[in-house]
Amino acid sequence: MTQAAVPRHILPVLVLAQFAGTSLWFAVNAVMPDLQRELGWANAAVGALTSSLQFGFIVGTLVFALLAIADRFSARRVFLTCALAGAACTVGAWAMVRNYEALMAWRFATGFFLAGIYPVGMKIAAQWYSKGLGGALGLLIGALVLGSASAHALRALGDALPWPTLMLGVAALAAFGGLLLYFATIDPPHAQARVSTLQWRALATVWTDARVRASVLGYFGHMWELYTMWVMVPLILATRLEGTALSWTAFFVLGAGAFGCAAGGWVAQRWGSARVAGSQLLISGLCCLAAPFMLGASDAVFYAWLVLWGITVAGDSPQFSTLTARNAPPQAVGSVLTLTNSIGFAISIASILLFVSLSETVPLGSLLPWLAIGPILGLWALRPLVRAEQSNS
Repeated sequence: MTQAAVPRHILPVLVLAQFAGTSLWFAVNAVMPDLQRELGWANAAVGALTSSLQFGFIVGTLVFALLAIADRFSARRVFLTCALAGAACTVGAWAMVRNYEALMAWRFATGFFLAGIYPVGMKIAAQWYSKGLGGALGLLIGALVLGSASAHALRALGDALPWPTLMLGVAALAAFGGLLLYFATIDPPHAQARVSTLQWRALATVWTDARVRASVLGYFGHMWELYTMWVMVPLILATRLEGTALSWTAFFVLGAGAFGCAAGGWVAQRWGSARVAGSQLLISGLCCLAAPFMLGASDAVFYAWLVLWGITVAGDSPQFSTLTARNAPPQAVGSVLTLTNSIGFAISIASILLFVSLSETVPLGSLLPWLAIGPILGLWALRPLVRAEQSNS
């Protein structure tokens, strides 16, 4: 299918549905300050609940990949089912929010069902956009980035919106996203026929196929940096800001990644996904290394550095997914993307736990440059795809 044949409403619907579905990610984090004040929970509860959801997502993506869920069944139905289930889990979390162990379990289950939303949304985009996939995923993942950043905006608005309203509102939004995608779109006319068996050999291309391996390893380097940077931003801003000002600034810094995703997708259609991913990965890596100098810089330089870092740390993500989707076996795109997400998020949890633990004893100026390990290894892995694009241009 050529991109010209894609109905105009498909991409806006995909973007809106993806934003709505992935809003589940930050539902509890956004109301944690209120819950801490009301229930007396320690700061460690925020990290534990975040990790619980991340672990749920890792388990979910692993199960979905190994069982080839997104390739054996209608991707639209998988998205709808998981959006409704994730919404139900958020309602369950709201109903049992005062029981910390139950809340942990509900957040784990929410993460599990997010495995049928985020990677499956990318698989649907790959079905529709055989051309221009980098641009489509730029907007799609940009919506996810903006949704994740919105947790900080919701914190800033927390005094005006009671926490039950926020949680139930997010659940309703996720359910709406699933219903919108299912009823407002159709399966692509020339979509790859769904497989009836497990795709073990296809999953192995993550390592056996040189092109898939290059994009996947580049993505893993990106994931070492991305979520840890997002977690560290409030700590960095706390050296100069506090309260509502800190929350709004964190929202703008992390939300800038949506611009990086969208702009990177536009440039990738002219320049190539590997070169765009490599350029953004290089810049974000340099931002890591510049941390010791930027932490003591003037306000203008300090905030410009953080915004540039926010743009590039997330802006390469759609292009890694684009490269993997293009090079993976057509009948197993959904499963390969899902497995890649699973391993990538496992790496991000290890990185988050390590850096948050070290931040208690190591100064930020000495700690943040070590995030550059991910971009450096990612750039090394990406070299074959960058050279291939350069030779074809």
